[in-house]
Amino acid sequence: MKGKLILENGHIFEGEAFGYLEDSIGEVVFNTGMTGYEEILTDPSYYGQIVVMTYPLIGNYGINLNDMESSKPTVKGFIVRENCHKSSNFRSELELEDYLKLNKIIGISGIDTRALTRLLRNSGTMKGIITVENLSFSAVKDEIRCFSNKNAVSEVTSKNVYSINGTGKHVAILDFGIKNSIIKSFADRKCKITVFPSFTPAKDVLKVNPDLIFLSNGPGDPCDLKHEIENIKQLIGKKPIVGICLGHQLLALALGGETSKLKFGHRGCNHPVKNLDTNRVYITSQNHGYYVNKLPQDMEITHVSVNDNTVEGMRHKKLPIFSIQFHPEAGPGPADNNYIFDEFMKYSL
Repeated sequence: MKGKLILENGHIFEGEAFGYLEDSIGEVVFNTGMTGYEEILTDPSYYGQIVVMTYPLIGNYGINLNDMESSKPTVKGFIVRENCHKSSNFRSELELEDYLKLNKIIGISGIDTRALTRLLRNSGTMKGIITVENLSFSAVKDEIRCFSNKNAVSEVTSKNVYSINGTGKHVAILDFGIKNSIIKSFADRKCKITVFPSFTPAKDVLKVNPDLIFLSNGPGDPCDLKHEIENIKQLIGKKPIVGICLGHQLLALALGGETSKLKFGHRGCNHPVKNLDTNRVYITSQNHGYYVNKLPQDMEITHVSVNDNTVEGMRHKKLPIFSIQFHPEAGPGPADNNYIFDEFMKYSL
């Protein structure tokens, strides 16, 4: 079936709709990963977004449910150059299109994803709609521009507190949209884990007397999360705190720093980051549209992006507080940075 991607600036791309054939509006972003579409589809940080894959062939190794980063896909739509209808992989359990249908996600293929990516790089991330109707820009422009992703974290956070047994340190996780790979990284270190919904009061987190508090990744603008920022303020100085991605940004805001939106974000598996302690450059997995643009007082930069020099890591000069912007657990991406979880554990009581 014919489909269209209509962007808020009036650009229209025509292609073939696949998956669940119902119109969907979201923020259109691109990911430069050559593999890992299963993990990308199920990363809660993509909630509210229509993801463009820059690698031209997607779906060639099918869907394996063991590779999922959450219980279901969280994207609003999926854009590929070519959708592979017949996968070739002994681990595959179903085809990409069938998976999208089951989870009510629309996709579109056959469009020039290079041209679309260049447009997003030059003009910046923008909202758009994937539609199977023969609609004009004027017919949908108001609907597109009214789209809001402000409640994204409340949609992806866990609804109840739950625990994972372990014989090591007790890690309390504030879940803003956590990936399974992050939980596994702590579990691999024998940690006892208690996961709290994002809205949990600080006093309830402190009641379990954790050795370490972890602030997770998640979707949306950190400045929208006023309640969560106030909660984090009440945790500072009470227990060691570490964080990744959105957790890193929220920690900066809670400490008095500032965040801003990137023009088109960092999303992919090949972003070089320099560790200022060792002067070594690591290739990292990233997925964020915001960054820390003003460092809080008493914080120092530990990592920077080689591409644009944005802050990729920070630590407190006096308190046991450390956070990073990139994803050391990868999924998808290189596992070079898994050592960061060992660094996290050094901050535990």
